[in-house]
Amino acid sequence: MDAKLDYLLRQGDNALILSQQLCKLCGKGPALEEDMALANVALDLLGQTRMWLTYAAELEGLGRSEDHLAYLRDAHQMRCCLIVEQPNGDYGFTLMRQFLFDSWHYFLMQGLTKSSDPRIAEIAEKSLKEVTYHLRRSGDLVVRLGDGTPDSRQRMQSALDALWPYSGEMFIYDDIDNQMVAQGVAPAAAGLRASFLEHVSEILAEATLAMPPADAWMQQGGKVGKHSEHLGYTLAEMQFLQRAYPGADW
Repeated sequence: MDAKLDYLLRQGDNALILSQQLCKLCGKGPALEEDMALANVALDLLGQTRMWLTYAAELEGLGRSEDHLAYLRDAHQMRCCLIVEQPNGDYGFTLMRQFLFDSWHYFLMQGLTKSSDPRIAEIAEKSLKEVTYHLRRSGDLVVRLGDGTPDSRQRMQSALDALWPYSGEMFIYDDIDNQMVAQGVAPAAAGLRASFLEHVSEILAEATLAMPPADAWMQQGGKVGKHSEHLGYTLAEMQFLQRAYPGADW
């Protein structure tokens, strides 16, 4: 049960922190349509967060809610991958972060729809419709900007090179992940990695971007609570109201 709880927190925290990152851009998008699209993706991820953390809170059995898990845990207790806590940067950086995450997220949700845990399979089924749109949208924009002007291509290549070392943590399985695979709860890493690399390489080739080596060294630690300083700033902003006025409601 502890392994499954940790696994649920990982899924919820990835969606939560990336949603918060995108929310920071509300009103700051490069175009009105993009501003609305980023906000919609953030809301989709927030809805997924609620499903994952609600199940985690029930499994924990301590009487806590998804709000407690979102707003009253410190950075070392968060289980998100390092890629989602990286700062937004320019629009190219934000978009490339989204594309790499979406590419993993899509194939993971596909795999989780076959989970031996009916609740996880149900959450994945609901999430997959949204994640499919997220991946189609981010992939299309990567192509348009990568194969756009010299400036847009340079920005997208720089973003890819900077973010690539964070893309592998999602496939580095530890005891928690391996237990979930053994129990039929989660898909194995090898299949996800192969699908991820195939899709990403196709999109990057169409975008005329140079894909970094698949076997490059990868950052890791977020899944076990070892985070960059960026997460602390994000949590301070996200959790301020709840911590300043504990138990406050509308």
